[in-house]
This record gives sequence, structure tokens and C-alpha cells, in this order.
Amino acid sequence: MAMPRRLTSAAVRGRKGTRFPVVTAYDAPFARCAEEAGFDVILVGDSLGMVVLGYDSTTHVTLDDMCRHVGAVGRGTAKAHVIADMPFGSYETSDAHAIGSAVTLVRAGASSVKLEGGVNSAPRIAAIVRAGIPVVGHIGVLPQTAALAGGFRRKSDAEALLADAHAVAEAGAFAVVLEMVDAAVAARITEELEIPTIGIGAGAQCDAQVLVMHDVLGLYPHAPPFAKRYGELAVTATEALRAYAEDVRAGVFPPAKTDAAQEADAAVYAVSSPIPKT
Repeated sequence: MAMPRRLTSAAVRGRKGTRFPVVTAYDAPFARCAEEAGFDVILVGDSLGMVVLGYDSTTHVTLDDMCRHVGAVGRGTAKAHVIADMPFGSYETSDAHAIGSAVTLVRAGASSVKLEGGVNSAPRIAAIVRAGIPVVGHIGVLPQTAALAGGFRRKSDAEALLADAHAVAEAGAFAVVLEMVDAAVAARITEELEIPTIGIGAGAQCDAQVLVMHDVLGLYPHAPPFAKRYGELAVTATEALRAYAEDVRAGVFPPAKTDAAQEADAAVYAVSSPIPKT
């Protein structure tokens, strides 16, 4: 049986002028949940540094980290287009270095790669595109270097942002993320570009919107102001773990079972467990 084909970069680009959702994922179970919920564009963001690995910024994330999580998301999905962030230090030094990093991410399971920067990053985008790898741009607030260049304040310089947006598009990017861009400027960029804009804290006029999975589900305690919590899974998880711990302390888990019931459990385990038996 033929494997289902993943959504292509050309198909994503063809959604210009329509609204579509994007969400981050960092592992197979949540990637599977996202795809089953109807997401066919998933970003493996270097935000995993904070929300999964416990770092204080994205700059600690390595290419190996990204490959590990890109692979997990790829294995957890069948049809979704998987965008992989190129982490800090993986594309800045040369075109050859950038292409090598992008190739590594594609081999790990990425459908395309994303890198930060506008005018200054356009040559890197063009080089990766020439190598045959689809690229998503990222302008506005650039988390990898924000602490070195004015912080995480909203960007509103229309002239500079438009120059960045057009440079990214002309370099061959098939979409561009606008992070913390003034809504009016984001609307103008969306109107002028022929590729989809993916907003995060950039107003409602972008073609698409992206949020971090852990913010959407209420798994992370400090969500940004533009995020909406659609669930409180951290509360649910804590309550479930507390109930399990209390059952163990009270001696009621695991429950007593007859020999026949234990044999039945063992038979089910042998069939359902992914762990090889010896």
C-alpha cells in the first residue's frame, strides 16, 4: 500500500488568501493529536528549548536537538507538512553551512525549513532554495537574537518590515512568519506578498496563525499575551498524577487479580506492547 503523501510546500503556498491554522509540536504523541485535529501544517519550533528542554532561550537548542524532535513529529504524522526551525548557529556562517544544516533536517523528517531574518538572511534562503529545499522565512521579532537586538518588543517600522518581507519572498521562501509585528503593518505585508503570511502576535489579517502547542493546551505556566489557552492540561495531568500517587500509597494500585486475569493481561501485553520480547 502506498504511503499517504505529505502536504507540499507548493500546496501551502497555494493557500495564499485563505485562512489556515498552524501549531507547533515536538513529539510523536502530540503531533498525532494535531494531525487528527485537522492540522496539516506543523512547526517543530526551536521553542522546544523552553517548553520541552527547560532552557531560558532558544539559543541553547542544537541541530541534533532539532533533528531528534523533527524525527519524532515525522513518525507521529502521515500527511502533515512538517516545518523545521533551523536553530541558532546552524545557518549564519555560510551558504554551504546553511545548506548542510537544511539537508540534515530534511533527512531527519522535515518537509521544509524555517530561518530567521529578512534582508540579511535572504542570501541564505536563496541558497537553500537553490539546493531544492523549501524555506519559510521569519521576520519581526527574532527570538534567536532578540535579547541582543532590542528585546521582544513589537515591531512597527513599516519600511524595514516591508523590505524584509519582500526580500524573503524574492529569495524564494514559500511562506513567511510574522512574529510580534504591528497588526496594521502585518495586514499590509499580507496584502502585498504573493506568499502566505503566518502570524504569531501579528493581528488577524495574516493568512495563517501559529501558536505553541503548550500554550494552546495550558501546559506551560507563562503564555504570551497573544496566545489563547484552549485547555488546562497541566491541571488535568497534575490531578491524574496525584490520584495515581495516592492509590500507590494506599495500596490500591495495582489491584489484586486472579491468576487467570494475570495470564490474560500478559497475553494482551505481548500483542500490544511495542517493546520486543525475548
